[in-house]
Amino acid sequence: MESSELEKKVKELRKLMEESGIGAEEELSVLEAKIRSGSKTEQIWKQVELARHPDRPYALDYITRIFDSFIELHGDRYFADDSAIVGGLGFLAGRPVTILANQKGRTLKENVRRNHGMANPEGYRKALRLAREAEKFRRPIITFVDTAGAYPGLGAEERGIGEAIARNLMCFSQLKTPIVCVIIGEGGSGGALGLCIGDKIYMLENAIYSVISPEGGASLLLRDAAKAKDAAAMLRITSGDLLDFNVVNGIIPEPEGGAHANPDAMAGTIRELLVREVDDLVRRNPAVLVRYRNQKIRKIGHFHEIS
Repeated sequence: MESSELEKKVKELRKLMEESGIGAEEELSVLEAKIRSGSKTEQIWKQVELARHPDRPYALDYITRIFDSFIELHGDRYFADDSAIVGGLGFLAGRPVTILANQKGRTLKENVRRNHGMANPEGYRKALRLAREAEKFRRPIITFVDTAGAYPGLGAEERGIGEAIARNLMCFSQLKTPIVCVIIGEGGSGGALGLCIGDKIYMLENAIYSVISPEGGASLLLRDAAKAKDAAAMLRITSGDLLDFNVVNGIIPEPEGGAHANPDAMAGTIRELLVREVDDLVRRNPAVLVRYRNQKIRKIGHFHEIS
């Protein structure tokens, strides 16, 4: 039974109690609280489903709509090229920028090539190579984040996936050029963090951003992968949650029904925001950008020291 139907039944029951003089107010209040909690859980899960929708625009769908003359660059100059991360040069309202993005595939063949958007170490090393080049030539960096996480395979571990992500975190925090990050779908764990250190971080309305997937969280915390919906609510992974935590700077509204309902309008909204933010950030002293970027990072989360 849907939550709305349950709420209706509870209202009818409350009315019947008032008419008959039966006292069960406490029990009804507990039931209503459970219904509201269940309704919120379902709402959060719908957002997870929208973030993973197979028709949702991926990074290249936005890149081709937002930037002019995009040229993709390949390879990390150490091992190989990783198609799970795309990077290259383009023009944003006439300004040259460097673009980095997680890229998923639409077809089975493309998903095999893109590894479902889960990057190996060479993907993050390619991103860092292009980011350093952007710093050298004073180009702003735009990143699009959309991955369930970095690839946890044997080869990735052998080639140092943890080190590659950690190095990106360290180096991106110090790059003397503007960085704007947009989480367009899934922002999963370290795989997302490797491209999500910036001066401004935005999330699409139905995007998610979390230290672990709902299924992984359910397996670890609740000991049952089937409880992914409950884990999603516990993890606080929605754009509204991340804005409340000051992890992101803002939420980009989506068209009715989600970004896939009108990709052109969604891309136009993102483009307007990027133009505005980049125009503002390029006017700032690079050293000041780095200082404020690091202050922002250090303010995320809560802790207290025990003397």
